[in-house]
Amino acid sequence: MQLKKETYTNLYEEYLKIKQNLKNNYGDEQEKARRLDLLNYQFNEIELAKLKAGEEEELEAQKKKIQNAEKLQNSINSIDIELNENVIGGISNCIRNLEKIEDCGEPYQKKLAELKSIYYDIQEMARDISYMKEETEFDENTQNEIESRLDLIYSLKRKYGNSINNILEYQTTVKVEINKIQNIEEVNSKLKQNLNKIEEQMSSIANQITAERKQKAEIISSKINNELVNLEMPNAKFTVNIDEQSTFTPNGLDKIEFFICTNIGEEAKPLVKIASGGEMSRIMLAIKTVLASVDEVSTLIFDEIDTGISGKASKAVGEKLKAISKTQQVLCITHSASIAAKGDYNYYISKKVQGDKTYTDIKKLSEEEIIEEIARISSGDITKIAKEHAKELRKAC
Repeated sequence: MQLKKETYTNLYEEYLKIKQNLKNNYGDEQEKARRLDLLNYQFNEIELAKLKAGEEEELEAQKKKIQNAEKLQNSINSIDIELNENVIGGISNCIRNLEKIEDCGEPYQKKLAELKSIYYDIQEMARDISYMKEETEFDENTQNEIESRLDLIYSLKRKYGNSINNILEYQTTVKVEINKIQNIEEVNSKLKQNLNKIEEQMSSIANQITAERKQKAEIISSKINNELVNLEMPNAKFTVNIDEQSTFTPNGLDKIEFFICTNIGEEAKPLVKIASGGEMSRIMLAIKTVLASVDEVSTLIFDEIDTGISGKASKAVGEKLKAISKTQQVLCITHSASIAAKGDYNYYISKKVQGDKTYTDIKKLSEEEIIEEIARISSGDITKIAKEHAKELRKAC
Protein backbone atom coordinates (compact mmCIF):
# COMPACT_ATOMS: atom_id res chain seq x y z
CA MET A 1 0.00 0.00 0.00
CA GLN A 2 2.73 2.49 0.96
CA LEU A 3 4.67 1.95 -2.27
CA LYS A 4 1.48 2.36 -4.32
CA LYS A 5 0.64 5.54 -2.40
CA GLU A 6 4.09 7.02 -3.08
CA THR A 7 3.84 6.15 -6.79
CA TYR A 8 0.36 7.68 -6.95
CA THR A 9 1.54 10.84 -5.15
CA ASN A 10 4.38 11.34 -7.64
CA LEU A 11 1.98 10.87 -10.55
CA TYR A 12 -0.53 13.23 -8.96
CA GLU A 13 2.11 15.98 -8.67
CA GLU A 14 2.98 15.55 -12.35
CA TYR A 15 -0.76 15.51 -13.16
CA LEU A 16 -1.22 18.89 -11.42
CA LYS A 17 1.79 20.39 -13.24
CA ILE A 18 0.44 19.37 -16.65
CA LYS A 19 -3.02 20.68 -15.79
CA GLN A 20 -1.46 24.01 -14.77
CA ASN A 21 0.65 24.13 -17.95
CA LEU A 22 -2.44 23.50 -20.05
CA LYS A 23 -4.26 26.27 -18.21
CA ASN A 24 -1.32 28.64 -18.76
CA ASN A 25 -1.24 27.55 -22.43
CA TYR A 26 -4.97 28.16 -22.90
CA GLY A 27 -5.68 24.44 -22.76
CA ASP A 28 -9.33 25.29 -22.09
CA GLU A 29 -10.83 25.84 -25.56
CA GLN A 30 -13.41 28.36 -24.34
CA GLU A 31 -10.81 30.31 -22.41
CA LYS A 32 -8.47 30.26 -25.41
CA ALA A 33 -11.22 31.49 -27.75
CA ARG A 34 -12.20 34.28 -25.37
CA ARG A 35 -8.58 35.36 -24.96
CA LEU A 36 -7.93 35.27 -28.70
CA ASP A 37 -11.05 37.36 -29.41
CA LEU A 38 -9.95 39.95 -26.86
CA LEU A 39 -6.40 40.13 -28.20
CA ASN A 40 -7.57 40.44 -31.82
CA TYR A 41 -9.95 43.21 -30.82
CA GLN A 42 -7.19 45.09 -29.00
CA PHE A 43 -4.70 44.65 -31.86
CA ASN A 44 -7.20 45.82 -34.49
CA GLU A 45 -8.30 48.79 -32.40
CA ILE A 46 -4.70 50.01 -32.17
CA GLU A 47 -3.99 49.13 -35.80
CA LEU A 48 -6.98 51.12 -37.10
CA ALA A 49 -5.85 54.19 -35.13
CA LYS A 50 -2.62 54.36 -37.21
CA LEU A 51 -0.72 56.07 -34.42
CA LYS A 52 2.57 57.83 -35.06
CA ALA A 53 5.34 58.62 -32.62
CA GLY A 54 5.21 62.32 -31.62
CA GLU A 55 1.72 62.74 -33.05
CA GLU A 56 0.10 63.64 -29.75
CA GLU A 57 2.58 66.44 -29.04
CA GLU A 58 2.07 67.87 -32.53
CA LEU A 59 -1.73 67.79 -32.17
CA GLU A 60 -1.55 69.40 -28.73
CA ALA A 61 0.54 72.21 -30.21
CA GLN A 62 -1.99 72.71 -33.01
CA LYS A 63 -4.82 72.69 -30.52
CA LYS A 64 -3.07 75.34 -28.47
CA LYS A 65 -2.65 77.47 -31.58
CA ILE A 66 -6.34 77.17 -32.38
CA GLN A 67 -7.29 78.14 -28.83
CA ASN A 68 -5.07 81.25 -29.17
CA ALA A 69 -5.84 81.91 -32.85
CA GLU A 70 -7.23 85.46 -32.46
CA LYS A 71 -4.38 86.63 -30.27
CA LEU A 72 -1.84 85.05 -32.63
CA GLN A 73 -3.39 86.59 -35.73
CA ASN A 74 -3.44 90.11 -34.22
CA SER A 75 0.17 89.89 -33.08
CA ILE A 76 1.48 88.30 -36.30
CA ASN A 77 -0.36 90.89 -38.43
CA SER A 78 1.16 93.74 -36.43
CA ILE A 79 4.64 92.25 -36.77
CA ASP A 80 4.12 91.71 -40.52
CA ILE A 81 3.06 95.32 -41.05
CA GLU A 82 5.92 96.72 -38.97
CA LEU A 83 8.55 94.64 -40.76
CA ASN A 84 7.31 95.26 -44.29
CA GLU A 85 6.16 98.86 -44.06
CA ASN A 86 8.55 100.34 -41.52
CA VAL A 87 11.61 98.24 -40.73
CA ILE A 88 12.53 97.06 -44.26
CA GLY A 89 11.79 100.49 -45.76
CA GLY A 90 13.87 102.26 -43.12
CA ILE A 91 16.84 99.96 -43.54
CA SER A 92 16.58 100.31 -47.33
CA ASN A 93 16.84 104.12 -47.03
CA CYS A 94 19.85 103.72 -44.73
CA ILE A 95 21.58 101.47 -47.27
CA ARG A 96 21.06 104.02 -50.08
CA ASN A 97 22.57 106.79 -47.96
CA LEU A 98 25.60 104.63 -47.01
CA GLU A 99 26.14 103.78 -50.70
CA LYS A 100 26.55 107.53 -51.38
CA ILE A 101 29.46 107.75 -48.94
CA GLU A 102 31.05 104.30 -49.20
CA ASP A 103 33.96 105.72 -51.23
CA CYS A 104 34.81 108.01 -48.32
CA GLY A 105 36.59 105.28 -46.43
CA GLU A 106 36.73 101.72 -45.22
CA PRO A 107 34.55 102.25 -42.08
CA TYR A 108 31.58 103.29 -44.27
CA GLN A 109 32.10 100.34 -46.60
CA LYS A 110 32.15 97.98 -43.60
CA LYS A 111 28.95 99.39 -42.11
CA LEU A 112 27.26 99.23 -45.53
CA ALA A 113 28.10 95.51 -45.77
CA GLU A 114 26.81 94.87 -42.22
CA LEU A 115 23.57 96.75 -42.88
CA LYS A 116 22.95 94.84 -46.13
CA SER A 117 23.39 91.55 -44.20
CA ILE A 118 20.84 92.73 -41.64
CA TYR A 119 18.50 93.74 -44.49
CA TYR A 120 18.59 90.27 -46.01
CA ASP A 121 18.03 88.62 -42.59
CA ILE A 122 15.02 90.82 -41.89
CA GLN A 123 13.61 90.12 -45.36
CA GLU A 124 13.83 86.38 -44.65
CA MET A 125 12.23 86.90 -41.26
CA ALA A 126 9.42 88.88 -42.89
CA ARG A 127 8.74 85.98 -45.28
CA ASP A 128 8.65 83.55 -42.31
CA ILE A 129 6.20 85.80 -40.49
CA SER A 130 3.98 85.87 -43.57
CA TYR A 131 3.92 82.07 -43.60
CA MET A 132 3.14 82.02 -39.87
CA LYS A 133 0.24 84.38 -40.49
CA GLU A 134 -1.22 81.87 -42.90
CA GLU A 135 -0.76 79.06 -40.35
CA THR A 136 -2.84 80.93 -37.75
CA GLU A 137 -5.89 80.76 -39.96
CA PHE A 138 -7.90 77.66 -38.85
CA ASP A 139 -11.39 76.64 -39.80
CA GLU A 140 -13.86 74.87 -37.50
CA ASN A 141 -13.52 71.52 -39.28
CA THR A 142 -9.77 71.46 -38.63
CA GLN A 143 -10.39 72.14 -34.95
CA ASN A 144 -12.97 69.34 -34.73
CA GLU A 145 -10.63 66.89 -36.46
CA ILE A 146 -7.79 67.68 -34.06
CA GLU A 147 -9.98 67.31 -30.97
CA SER A 148 -11.51 64.07 -32.28
CA ARG A 149 -8.05 62.64 -32.95
CA LEU A 150 -6.83 63.61 -29.48
CA ASP A 151 -9.93 62.02 -27.89
CA LEU A 152 -9.09 58.76 -29.69
CA ILE A 153 -5.49 58.90 -28.44
CA TYR A 154 -6.63 59.64 -24.87
CA SER A 155 -9.03 56.65 -25.01
CA LEU A 156 -6.28 54.29 -26.20
CA LYS A 157 -3.92 55.60 -23.51
CA ARG A 158 -6.46 54.76 -20.80
CA LYS A 159 -6.60 51.17 -22.08
CA TYR A 160 -3.10 50.36 -23.25
CA GLY A 161 -0.43 52.75 -21.96
CA ASN A 162 0.59 56.22 -20.84
CA SER A 163 1.94 57.30 -24.22
CA ILE A 164 1.73 56.47 -27.92
CA ASN A 165 5.04 54.59 -27.63
CA ASN A 166 3.58 52.51 -24.76
CA ILE A 167 0.49 51.73 -26.84
CA LEU A 168 2.58 50.62 -29.83
CA GLU A 169 4.73 48.45 -27.53
CA TYR A 170 1.58 46.87 -26.11
CA GLN A 171 0.36 46.16 -29.65
CA THR A 172 3.61 44.32 -30.34
CA THR A 173 3.14 42.27 -27.14
CA VAL A 174 -0.44 41.44 -28.17
CA LYS A 175 0.74 40.28 -31.60
CA VAL A 176 3.30 37.95 -29.99
CA GLU A 177 0.62 36.42 -27.74
CA ILE A 178 -1.78 35.99 -30.67
CA ASN A 179 0.91 34.07 -32.56
CA LYS A 180 1.60 31.98 -29.47
CA ILE A 181 -2.07 31.02 -29.06
CA GLN A 182 -2.46 30.22 -32.73
CA ASN A 183 0.58 27.93 -32.65
CA ILE A 184 0.15 26.43 -29.16
CA GLU A 185 -2.08 23.57 -30.28
CA GLU A 186 0.85 21.29 -31.05
CA VAL A 187 2.36 21.87 -27.60
CA ASN A 188 -0.99 21.33 -25.90
CA SER A 189 -1.60 18.18 -27.92
CA LYS A 190 1.57 16.62 -26.52
CA LEU A 191 0.69 17.72 -22.99
CA LYS A 192 -2.79 16.21 -23.30
CA GLN A 193 -1.37 12.91 -24.55
CA ASN A 194 0.97 12.80 -21.55
CA LEU A 195 -1.92 13.74 -19.24
CA ASN A 196 -4.05 10.87 -20.57
CA LYS A 197 -1.23 8.39 -19.92
CA ILE A 198 -0.76 9.66 -16.37
CA GLU A 199 -4.51 9.55 -15.70
CA GLU A 200 -4.61 5.92 -16.83
CA GLN A 201 -1.73 5.06 -14.49
CA MET A 202 -3.31 6.99 -11.61
CA SER A 203 -6.67 5.35 -12.19
CA SER A 204 -5.11 1.89 -12.14
CA ILE A 205 -3.16 2.55 -8.92
CA ALA A 206 -6.10 4.34 -7.30
CA ASN A 207 -8.34 1.34 -7.97
CA GLN A 208 -5.76 -0.96 -6.39
CA ILE A 209 -5.56 1.35 -3.36
CA THR A 210 -9.36 1.38 -3.15
CA ALA A 211 -9.47 -2.42 -3.14
CA GLU A 212 -6.87 -2.57 -0.35
CA ARG A 213 -8.69 0.12 1.61
CA LYS A 214 -11.93 -1.83 1.44
CA GLN A 215 -10.17 -4.95 2.64
CA LYS A 216 -8.46 -3.11 5.51
CA ALA A 217 -11.70 -1.25 6.33
CA GLU A 218 -13.47 -4.53 7.04
CA ILE A 219 -10.66 -5.69 9.32
CA ILE A 220 -10.48 -2.37 11.19
CA SER A 221 -14.27 -2.14 11.53
CA SER A 222 -14.37 -5.65 13.01
CA LYS A 223 -11.62 -4.86 15.54
CA ILE A 224 -13.24 -1.54 16.55
CA ASN A 225 -16.61 -3.23 17.02
CA ASN A 226 -14.95 -5.81 19.30
CA GLU A 227 -13.46 -2.97 21.35
CA LEU A 228 -16.84 -1.23 21.57
CA VAL A 229 -18.38 -4.34 23.14
CA ASN A 230 -15.87 -4.06 25.99
CA LEU A 231 -16.64 -0.36 26.34
CA GLU A 232 -20.31 -0.91 27.19
CA MET A 233 -21.53 -0.30 23.63
CA PRO A 234 -22.50 -3.87 22.63
CA ASN A 235 -25.15 -2.78 20.14
CA ALA A 236 -22.97 -0.27 18.32
CA LYS A 237 -21.80 -1.06 14.82
CA PHE A 238 -18.91 0.89 13.35
CA THR A 239 -18.25 0.88 9.58
CA VAL A 240 -15.81 2.60 7.27
CA ASN A 241 -17.67 3.98 4.26
CA ILE A 242 -15.55 4.26 1.09
CA ASP A 243 -17.22 6.26 -1.65
CA GLU A 244 -15.39 6.18 -4.98
CA GLN A 245 -15.18 9.58 -6.68
CA SER A 246 -14.67 10.57 -10.30
CA THR A 247 -12.12 13.30 -9.54
CA PHE A 248 -8.52 12.61 -8.59
CA THR A 249 -7.43 13.82 -5.15
CA PRO A 250 -4.05 13.71 -3.38
CA ASN A 251 -5.20 10.45 -1.76
CA GLY A 252 -6.76 8.69 -4.73
CA LEU A 253 -10.38 8.42 -5.84
CA ASP A 254 -11.92 7.71 -2.45
CA LYS A 255 -13.98 9.76 -0.03
CA ILE A 256 -13.68 7.97 3.32
CA GLU A 257 -16.09 8.57 6.18
CA PHE A 258 -16.71 6.80 9.51
CA PHE A 259 -20.30 5.65 10.08
CA ILE A 260 -21.82 4.34 13.30
CA CYS A 261 -25.09 2.87 14.47
CA THR A 262 -25.34 3.04 18.27
CA ASN A 263 -28.68 1.30 18.77
CA ILE A 264 -30.35 -1.73 17.21
CA GLY A 265 -32.85 -0.82 14.48
CA GLU A 266 -31.30 2.55 13.69
CA GLU A 267 -29.70 3.50 10.41
CA ALA A 268 -25.95 3.99 10.32
CA LYS A 269 -25.03 7.66 9.97
CA PRO A 270 -21.81 9.72 9.89
CA LEU A 271 -20.04 9.49 13.24
CA VAL A 272 -19.84 13.26 13.73
CA LYS A 273 -23.61 13.68 13.38
CA ILE A 274 -25.08 11.15 15.82
CA ALA A 275 -22.64 10.27 18.61
CA SER A 276 -23.05 11.93 22.02
CA GLY A 277 -20.06 13.28 23.94
CA GLY A 278 -19.61 10.15 26.06
CA GLU A 279 -20.20 7.85 23.10
CA MET A 280 -17.76 9.81 20.96
CA SER A 281 -15.06 9.46 23.62
CA ARG A 282 -15.53 5.69 23.85
CA ILE A 283 -15.66 5.30 20.06
CA MET A 284 -12.46 7.34 19.72
CA LEU A 285 -10.90 5.22 22.47
CA ALA A 286 -11.82 2.07 20.55
CA ILE A 287 -10.35 3.54 17.34
CA LYS A 288 -7.17 4.66 19.09
CA THR A 289 -6.79 1.27 20.74
CA VAL A 290 -6.91 -0.46 17.36
CA LEU A 291 -4.65 2.09 15.63
CA ALA A 292 -2.27 2.78 18.53
CA SER A 293 0.74 1.28 16.77
CA VAL A 294 0.42 3.46 13.64
CA ASP A 295 -1.22 6.64 14.98
CA GLU A 296 1.02 9.70 14.68
CA VAL A 297 -0.97 11.84 17.16
CA SER A 298 1.26 12.34 20.20
CA THR A 299 -1.33 13.51 22.76
CA LEU A 300 -4.91 12.33 23.32
CA ILE A 301 -7.44 14.12 25.57
CA PHE A 302 -10.57 12.37 26.88
CA ASP A 303 -13.16 14.47 28.71
CA GLU A 304 -15.37 12.48 31.10
CA ILE A 305 -15.12 9.30 29.04
CA ASP A 306 -16.83 7.43 31.87
CA THR A 307 -20.17 9.22 31.40
CA GLY A 308 -23.07 6.77 31.30
CA ILE A 309 -21.05 3.54 31.66
CA SER A 310 -21.04 0.86 34.34
CA GLY A 311 -18.25 -0.10 36.71
CA LYS A 312 -17.29 -3.06 34.53
CA ALA A 313 -17.07 -0.84 31.46
CA SER A 314 -15.09 1.74 33.43
CA LYS A 315 -12.52 -0.91 34.29
CA ALA A 316 -12.22 -1.83 30.60
CA VAL A 317 -11.92 1.85 29.64
CA GLY A 318 -9.18 2.35 32.21
CA GLU A 319 -7.23 -0.65 30.93
CA LYS A 320 -7.45 0.58 27.33
CA LEU A 321 -6.33 4.09 28.31
CA LYS A 322 -3.40 2.54 30.14
CA ALA A 323 -2.49 0.49 27.08
CA ILE A 324 -2.61 3.52 24.79
CA SER A 325 -0.48 5.57 27.22
CA LYS A 326 2.45 3.27 26.50
CA THR A 327 2.81 4.84 23.02
CA GLN A 328 1.06 8.22 23.40
CA GLN A 329 0.45 10.80 26.08
CA VAL A 330 -3.10 10.51 27.46
CA LEU A 331 -4.93 13.22 29.39
CA CYS A 332 -8.22 12.13 30.93
CA ILE A 333 -10.83 13.99 33.00
CA THR A 334 -12.82 11.43 34.96
CA HIS A 335 -15.06 10.76 37.94
CA SER A 336 -14.46 7.02 37.74
CA ALA A 337 -12.30 5.42 40.44
CA SER A 338 -11.31 2.57 38.11
CA ILE A 339 -10.03 5.00 35.48
CA ALA A 340 -8.37 7.46 37.88
CA ALA A 341 -6.48 4.57 39.51
CA LYS A 342 -4.73 3.83 36.19
CA GLY A 343 -3.13 7.29 35.98
CA ASP A 344 0.63 7.76 36.24
CA TYR A 345 0.02 11.31 37.50
CA ASN A 346 -3.17 12.62 39.08
CA TYR A 347 -4.34 16.21 39.39
CA TYR A 348 -7.26 17.56 41.38
CA ILE A 349 -9.22 20.33 39.63
CA SER A 350 -11.46 22.61 41.70
CA LYS A 351 -13.23 25.95 41.36
CA LYS A 352 -13.59 28.77 43.88
CA VAL A 353 -15.25 32.18 43.85
CA GLN A 354 -13.39 35.26 45.00
CA GLY A 355 -15.32 38.49 44.75
CA ASP A 356 -17.11 38.55 41.41
CA LYS A 357 -14.79 36.08 39.67
CA THR A 358 -14.51 32.30 39.51
CA TYR A 359 -11.03 30.76 39.56
CA THR A 360 -9.93 27.21 38.65
CA ASP A 361 -7.18 25.52 40.68
CA ILE A 362 -5.14 22.52 39.56
CA LYS A 363 -3.15 20.60 42.14
CA LYS A 364 -0.84 17.64 41.55
CA LEU A 365 -1.66 14.94 44.09
CA SER A 366 0.76 12.90 46.13
CA GLU A 367 0.25 9.13 46.31
CA GLU A 368 -1.57 9.45 49.64
CA GLU A 369 -3.82 12.18 48.22
CA ILE A 370 -4.49 9.99 45.17
CA ILE A 371 -5.64 7.15 47.41
CA GLU A 372 -7.95 9.51 49.32
CA GLU A 373 -9.49 10.97 46.12
CA ILE A 374 -10.04 7.50 44.62
CA ALA A 375 -11.69 6.46 47.88
CA ARG A 376 -13.89 9.56 47.87
CA ILE A 377 -15.15 9.17 44.29
CA SER A 378 -15.74 5.42 44.74
CA SER A 379 -17.77 5.52 47.98
CA GLY A 380 -18.53 9.17 48.70
CA ASP A 381 -16.58 9.09 52.02
CA ILE A 382 -12.91 8.54 52.75
CA THR A 383 -13.35 5.48 54.97
CA LYS A 384 -10.76 2.87 55.86
CA ILE A 385 -12.47 0.30 53.66
CA ALA A 386 -12.72 2.78 50.77
CA LYS A 387 -9.02 3.57 51.09
CA GLU A 388 -8.13 -0.12 51.07
CA HIS A 389 -10.22 -0.56 47.95
CA ALA A 390 -8.42 2.43 46.40
CA LYS A 391 -5.05 0.87 47.19
CA GLU A 392 -6.14 -2.38 45.52
CA LEU A 393 -7.18 -0.42 42.43
CA ARG A 394 -3.78 1.30 42.33
CA LYS A 395 -1.94 -2.01 42.66
CA ALA A 396 -3.97 -3.50 39.82
CA CYS A 397 -2.63 -0.88 37.40
